[in-house]
Amino acid sequence: MNAQELIESGNLELYVAGSLSAEEAKEVEDAIEQHPEVKEQVELIEDSVITLAEAVSPPLSALIWSQIVENINRVRSISERKPSTNWGAITGWAAAILALAGIFWMLKEKNDLQDRVRYTTTQNAVLEEKANKAESQLAEAEDVLDIVRSKEYNTYTLPGNQAVAPQSFAKVYLNKKDKIAYIDAKGLPEPPRGKVYQVWSLTMQPLTPTSVGLLDSYAESDTKLFRVDMGAVAATEAFGITLEPEGGSETPTMDQLYTLGKVTP
Repeated sequence: MNAQELIESGNLELYVAGSLSAEEAKEVEDAIEQHPEVKEQVELIEDSVITLAEAVSPPLSALIWSQIVENINRVRSISERKPSTNWGAITGWAAAILALAGIFWMLKEKNDLQDRVRYTTTQNAVLEEKANKAESQLAEAEDVLDIVRSKEYNTYTLPGNQAVAPQSFAKVYLNKKDKIAYIDAKGLPEPPRGKVYQVWSLTMQPLTPTSVGLLDSYAESDTKLFRVDMGAVAATEAFGITLEPEGGSETPTMDQLYTLGKVTP
């Protein structure tokens, strides 16, 4: 294949694009060394590819640029000479340029799609977490309704201690048969850091307090409803709630008594 046939074949465009076999690429490289017009045509194709790619394509990755520059550097020592117009060659390298631009566009679309997939995955995880939390809250609310409506539970109100927290109050739902009580502590202020509410069962004559539980997950509870086990208590005549150090106390701190209420027989 002589120089003119090689120029018109379209192989120079494929050479610049790196799409020739090793044998075909060697043939083009030999022609570049032997024929100045072939060198000039290759240089024209290279410059056109770079100009059009920069104008129509998204930013190229370092890997793609390195491949293009590597091909260009093979023939950078070309002497200047005005090439003759060759419409067959122009058609060939124009097609190669458009093909490269299309590849760059597809790479950008792929990256955009991957970003959208990652965003959607994150959003789905957030929505799933919210749904699980809502389901848990609904289950807690249903438990509260079951307790309030049950005939097995008697309801007692514990008014606030006028000397400590006059606006505070609590409610006790007591199942005397099963010795289970639920404390509704929504009327109590949130305990300060390092403190916890402690519930006491009281007998009056003589005054004997017995701890029946700590409300140690107050901040995390949405319903502020806490179950306490009354199994160790022989009889209960009143309930009191005090504010104690974390871990609770052996005996109630009376100057931190927030609520107190009697239990009717």
